[in-house]
Amino acid sequence: MKLRFAPSPTGMLHVGNARLALANALFARRNGGSFQLRIDDTDTERSRESHVEAIQTDLTWMGITWDETFRQTDRLDQYAQAIKKLKASGRLYPCFESEHELAAKRETQIRQRRAPVYDRAMLKLTPEQRASAEANGKVPYWRFKLSDTVVRWRDLVMGDCHVKLPSVSDPVLVRTDGTVLYTLASVVDDLETRVTHIIRGEDHVTNTGVQLDIAEALGARPDHFRFAHLPLLLDEHGGKLSKRFDALSLRTLRQDGIEAEALISYLARLGSSDDPVLLPFAEQAAVYDISHISRSAARFDTHQMLGLNHKLLGQLPFEAVKDRLPEGATEAFWLAIRGNLDLLSEARLWHAVTDGTLIPPVQEDEQDFLKQAADLLPAEPWDTTTWKSWTTALREQTGRSGKALFHPLRVALTGEDQGPELRDLLPLIGRPRALSRLQPGNI
Repeated sequence: MKLRFAPSPTGMLHVGNARLALANALFARRNGGSFQLRIDDTDTERSRESHVEAIQTDLTWMGITWDETFRQTDRLDQYAQAIKKLKASGRLYPCFESEHELAAKRETQIRQRRAPVYDRAMLKLTPEQRASAEANGKVPYWRFKLSDTVVRWRDLVMGDCHVKLPSVSDPVLVRTDGTVLYTLASVVDDLETRVTHIIRGEDHVTNTGVQLDIAEALGARPDHFRFAHLPLLLDEHGGKLSKRFDALSLRTLRQDGIEAEALISYLARLGSSDDPVLLPFAEQAAVYDISHISRSAARFDTHQMLGLNHKLLGQLPFEAVKDRLPEGATEAFWLAIRGNLDLLSEARLWHAVTDGTLIPPVQEDEQDFLKQAADLLPAEPWDTTTWKSWTTALREQTGRSGKALFHPLRVALTGEDQGPELRDLLPLIGRPRALSRLQPGNI
């Protein structure tokens, strides 16, 4: 068994293609297969080396490793041989229509309430007509003549699938400049590198029917590949997730403080009948079951992912995060705040509370109470019992209790309405900072 992930290095990885990368890698590891990383860089104008490096970094961060990797630009000779074979068999034919001419044809077909399928007019071209077109400076692009059949396969997610090829336009496989398109290059690579299973989005279902026809034309058996098409991802409101991709790149999520284990735990079960369980990659692979994925579109719920991240951060030891915490952060600081974080980046805010200069909001109606609190502030050294002894003294002197007692103190000491337990934060803040925040004008 061999699976592959084949990103184009024209941008950053986002949760949509990360989900596909993860599904292929988990399925391969679950079944003792190998996993290939293929860089589809035939679009040389848009491909960037920085994106190749970013893709590899993102996959490694997720815990995904690969057994082999290559770039399509290193295999142009193999594509040329496939093109030659398809031309010789008559399955690849030259076309000279311009984009304007094709658009006019489509408009006519739609106006006549016919499907806008390419009419194969160029198949009727005589050798003399082709020679005349080329003599006039026209350079052909090449279409693949699809079979007049229905392609069927048993999908690992979608069940029985079929594509009626007569209702699909013959795909362009070679541009006028001679460069190969993904539709052909991908088939050649999958055949020659012996990929057995392909997991991708359901938007590729029609493309799968086309590529199976191309594979047969190149000599493959009809059942050479096994497919699994994952339903598309929607946002929490049911809209297309693609409109939100800029905010959901893996680089952005990582910089914001999403943990890799939380992300893969969410994506591995997304759209399935199984609830997400926090597990690292290797343990996720051991229990991954693609048959549990629903045929319905899945919704990417940012709040649910943050909930998993919150849960994971709350149990991470100091050693796992110390290199990513603000300079000077201690284990005591981490243990005090970790249960209140949705994102690791939020640790910076709490480090400013415990170790920085904070100007708290003015509480006009609480000035007398805060002065009393400052007057009763115990002498150091402080520990986790200081908060209780201090607030007990305040309660006895002021008669306050509950929110009336605790909330003004929290706002004055942290600048926030809620957060980590003050019994843990107070020793970290220390008496000088606490005093300056309770009565800033008197210090």
